[in-house]
Amino acid sequence: MARFYVVLAFLVLAFDVFAIVDVMLIDQRRIRALNRPLWVLVIVVLPVIGAILWFLAGRERRNGLPDRRTVAPDDDPAFLRNLRRDEEQDERIRRLEQELADLDDDPPKD
Repeated sequence: MARFYVVLAFLVLAFDVFAIVDVMLIDQRRIRALNRPLWVLVIVVLPVIGAILWFLAGRERRNGLPDRRTVAPDDDPAFLRNLRRDEEQDERIRRLEQELADLDDDPPKD
């Protein structure tokens, strides 16, 4: 019977540590009801109940947020838009430098 209590205590500790690590690593926008330090305090003060409350009421489901997957640069519209903008700026700078060079080549008019 003593082994059962040791295993049970270990499982409770592991569950609480898992919940605390989850609180600490989750994105701030997905935390509901309380702020991060208060959730850690609830989990520490109420070992099993606090962790269960965290998983049921404290964290927002992933479905509520946009997908944060990594997009390759050639598939990212913002990257392509910035690339075109940079190319247009480079072309404009080249034209202005050419105009300045053409003005410098003209002889002074008297």
